[in-house]
Amino acid sequence: MPSVHTGAPVIPGASTPSSPAPQPHSPGRPGYRRMSLALFAAGLATFALLYSTQALLPAISAGFGVTAGQASWTVSAATGALALFVLPLSALSERFGRTRMMTWSMVIAVGVGLLVPLAPNLEWLIVLRAVQGAAIAGIPASAMAYLAEEVKPKALVAAIGLFVAGNSIGGMSGRIVTGWAAQLWGWRAGLLTVGLMALACAVAFLVLLPRARFFRPASLNPRAVGRTVAGHLRDPLLLRLYGIGALFMTVFGAVYTVIGYRLVDEPFSLGQGVVGSVFLVYLVGTVSSAAAGRLVARAGRRGALYLAVTTTALGLLLSLSDSLAAILAGLVLITAGFFAGHAVASAAVSRTAKTGRAQASALYQSAYYLGSSAGGTLGALAYHSSGWAATVGIALLAVVGVAGITLYGSHAARTARLVGSGAVPAAVVRPLR
Repeated sequence: MPSVHTGAPVIPGASTPSSPAPQPHSPGRPGYRRMSLALFAAGLATFALLYSTQALLPAISAGFGVTAGQASWTVSAATGALALFVLPLSALSERFGRTRMMTWSMVIAVGVGLLVPLAPNLEWLIVLRAVQGAAIAGIPASAMAYLAEEVKPKALVAAIGLFVAGNSIGGMSGRIVTGWAAQLWGWRAGLLTVGLMALACAVAFLVLLPRARFFRPASLNPRAVGRTVAGHLRDPLLLRLYGIGALFMTVFGAVYTVIGYRLVDEPFSLGQGVVGSVFLVYLVGTVSSAAAGRLVARAGRRGALYLAVTTTALGLLLSLSDSLAAILAGLVLITAGFFAGHAVASAAVSRTAKTGRAQASALYQSAYYLGSSAGGTLGALAYHSSGWAATVGIALLAVVGVAGITLYGSHAARTARLVGSGAVPAAVVRPLR
């Protein structure tokens, strides 16, 4: 096990005669570049491992003789376990450090990833994937909290956007690699290949990540953690952001769990390698998530979310066509809208939470990956029952939900401004944020 700096508690502004006070990382500084590359590698490994079976679902169905709904549990078990474990692991990160939690999570997830190809049946594959998802749970919330503590506030959206961009590259490359490896040597070889790729990312993460300089250990008192979580769940803005993350991921989970089945079926009848290559559209997500900071600066958070909703909805409608070109164009729009919306919402959570940032991010991740599990399972069942149009119908309902939450947020903001200006008495309106 490599030695990892967890970062001793540092009081911002404190200094000694021999050393200047540490400053948060900002663009253009070497520490910021190392941190960005390290968390990009972590994000890449996270999505590559988490969704390693998604592009292989048709092959897994054929290999084990199971339906799309049954095979989809190899994805839903991982994302569901992540959703369940992300909150307790984030609490441990408050006590033992962000970097230590991310390191152990990465090591265990990669280790299990190298065992997944050996699963003798579907049941064991689902169990191993659940363990892997639980291990991965220590990475995203800890990463968000680490960035919120170590990066200048003005650079936070861009920094989180790069982490999310690593997610999109990992999701893309993992699916492409597994698809072609599966077509050449079988789906087990595809899973082994992505495990080795994640191992390389883990090594890069361990070598590059700067030590934490502003981390302050907190107590593991369950009551204190419970109070922190309860406080976050009483915050109307955080609740809206959690709902947005869950619904966006419902769309993404439904679409990308099922798209492989649609493309290997008639009239397309594409090979497994070609289906995996379709995930090149994730590059669009890399661009849109990395550009989220500029988008928020121009349009505001809600304006950026409206644009993400519109783009996603247009992509879903376009994907109903029987033209392969139109389906690919639809996937481009869905991917761009999803990753932009996710980057905006997750960054807003980190900025909104003034205390217990790891728990705030963990709650977002729980909602986000529960949405993925629900979307993947419901999307697969809908496709098995009524075809692609039914899957799109479920995704569109989720998009309408995001739009409704965002509209409600706009109304709440206007109400708060009116109350603040004295134009409307506070007693006659429900307090909203």
